[in-house]
Amino acid sequence: MDSQSNPLHIIFFPFMDHGHMIPTINMAKLFVSKGVKATIVTTPLNKPMVSNAIEQSKIQYSNNNIDIQTIKFPCVEGGLPEGCENVAAIPSPSLVPTFFNATKLLQKPFEELLLQQKPDCIIADMFFPWATDSAEKFGIPRIVFHGTSFFSLCAGQCMKQYEPHKNVSSDTELFEIPNLPGNIKLTRLQLPRIFTEDDHITKNITKLFAEIRESEVKSYGVIVNSFYELESVYVDYYREVLRTKEWHIGPISIHNRIKEEELTSYSRGKETSIDKHYCLKWLDTKKNNSVVYLCFGRTTSFRNSQLREIAMGLEAAEHNFIWVVKKKNGDGEKCILERFERRMKGKGLIIRGWSPQRLILEHKAIGAFVTHCGWNSTIEAVTVGVPMITWPVGAEKFYNEKLVTDVLKIGVAVGVKKWVGVVGDSVKWSAVEKAVKRIMEGEEAEEMRKKVKLLAQMAKKAVEEGGSSSSQLNAFIEELGLVCNQQCISKE
Repeated sequence: MDSQSNPLHIIFFPFMDHGHMIPTINMAKLFVSKGVKATIVTTPLNKPMVSNAIEQSKIQYSNNNIDIQTIKFPCVEGGLPEGCENVAAIPSPSLVPTFFNATKLLQKPFEELLLQQKPDCIIADMFFPWATDSAEKFGIPRIVFHGTSFFSLCAGQCMKQYEPHKNVSSDTELFEIPNLPGNIKLTRLQLPRIFTEDDHITKNITKLFAEIRESEVKSYGVIVNSFYELESVYVDYYREVLRTKEWHIGPISIHNRIKEEELTSYSRGKETSIDKHYCLKWLDTKKNNSVVYLCFGRTTSFRNSQLREIAMGLEAAEHNFIWVVKKKNGDGEKCILERFERRMKGKGLIIRGWSPQRLILEHKAIGAFVTHCGWNSTIEAVTVGVPMITWPVGAEKFYNEKLVTDVLKIGVAVGVKKWVGVVGDSVKWSAVEKAVKRIMEGEEAEEMRKKVKLLAQMAKKAVEEGGSSSSQLNAFIEELGLVCNQQCISKE
């Protein structure tokens, strides 16, 4: 197919959550850099964030062939308050299943858009399993985008297939995930609730994930934001043992570097209590690898008692730190943080709200990253060569912790024992102190730093021309072009 006169047209449909939207937008930019026409589908209230991110691509690419199309989000029809078009806008955890159910009502307007746009391919988020059926109606390939690691995908499938958690006598007894390379061990407490509970909400989530798996099997294939050298054993396992057609094209964020002063346009929640230039100047005053950066994602919440334990642990560890907390907090939390901030003046910074995470992690003063193990944050730390302290919170994040600590050995676990959704399990201050000292001091810390720096070099090579991810991207576009040509010939 002649990419200049008749470029491939791909529709990208991200799930309405910041952690899903940003990598999808960056992926669209990546495809555009290869001559593909991209259309991003979203809802009206999410459009400004998408538009801001796309504007930055004009700085990088003269051929900014990206369009935005909106479809109405069925808030009221789906049982949600008006304006609840994003996970961050869900007013109560009890409405999360309602939100997911409401996204099913997007199928009809999405198909009307497909009829109008006539794309060559759909790359839709895993949380839209019905998109596979929609693509089939129009005779076009549907690609599933998984915003997590190959390791996590493999571990989840092995857990569902073999159910090893049913063969232990207690919630704290270790079991090995069968048939998964690496001798990975977990406890029932560390598993997502779909494995351990049977209430109404869990049944809905279990049904959704069954639909996701079924749609994945029926789809044309899967795109993953990872690179072969990072988890080659699990890429091979996913392809050869689980028999899933895949393309690894990450780390996607490397392709989309933007100027420092434009970074805030990326963030929906860009309000912050601190100027990023001040933050970077503060880091400039610190020694190399001397600062611990703590950020637990946008949705994670901690009780006041846990905030106090984190503060005590940081103080006892006696290392410089930057700690990102939520913008809005109660009086008790505000009091704890303000007292701690005064006491640690010069030793640490507390950022309330959005932080320029990439800029911070790239700074030579950063020595470790305390993370909730979301995949975007995890692969970002790998990309910039920063070892991690893992504090998994909800979803598949205990799997990602195992990849970091047991497989790659580029991080240490803070000691979280229990999967508790968005709230975060309790950890004592002494565990925080121990983890910080372990990753910042001594020979073990130096060895982890060397390993993750090597992986960062591999990540950069992977996306360069001829690298593993670059080659996969080119192969995908070439294959898609052949499929489209065949379809055009068959219609003549």
